[in-house]
Amino acid sequence: MLVVSPSPSRPFGGGWRAVVPVALRWALPVLWVLWASLAWWVEPRESTEAQLDRDLAAGRVVAFQRSSGWADDGAYWGSRPRAQYAPDGGMLTWTVSNGQHRYASGTPLAFEPYPAEPDSSASTEQEARRAALADARRAGGSTAYRIGNTVALLAGVLTVLWLGRLIGGAPPLAGTRWFWFWVGLLPFGVGVLAWTYREMWRPPPAPVPGRGSGWRGLGWLILAAVGISLVVSVARIVFGTSVVPG
Repeated sequence: MLVVSPSPSRPFGGGWRAVVPVALRWALPVLWVLWASLAWWVEPRESTEAQLDRDLAAGRVVAFQRSSGWADDGAYWGSRPRAQYAPDGGMLTWTVSNGQHRYASGTPLAFEPYPAEPDSSASTEQEARRAALADARRAGGSTAYRIGNTVALLAGVLTVLWLGRLIGGAPPLAGTRWFWFWVGLLPFGVGVLAWTYREMWRPPPAPVPGRGSGWRGLGWLILAAVGISLVVSVARIVFGTSVVPG
């Protein structure tokens, strides 16, 4: 009698096909919450000259920079605004010891001589400010840099996991791959959350007829991005820049 032995099971078998979606279903929202919390904390907040003096007096300033504005190079949603360095710029950005970034513009302090430059006409208060800023320059902002690097790392991991699943995983059920690619570029990771919810938490039982095309996804990206910007602007007016920085 011919006996056929069962084929040896593969080390991980088809279990990965079931494990990966479950892991991503939980990992993506958790990573997004961590990223959003830290990104909110280090997002530059508009401030005043008086606040700068208070921070200097308390020894909280650990880094500063003169700049001419913010760099807007069209980076992806996980990036943070970068101040454009300019020795005679009209804006001063500084970092406090808890890792938060603040900036002030359009005030006399922005047009004072650079802290390292001597100025015989400077008042005692101005000289004290320059000395405190010079100390801050030597101190550095290690905490802020670590938080900023963590924010960038979390955003990168989120992007890689989302794209890896979108491109290499099973075809989406509620939209095409191109549809979700464009939607996933929405600010603040809103599109990645939408994809996670619709495709991993509440997927349809079968592919939706006439699934969203890439052009439809691009349209949603444009419309939703404008809507999100309006909501953020209104929230900033209502709650202030301390709650809604930017």
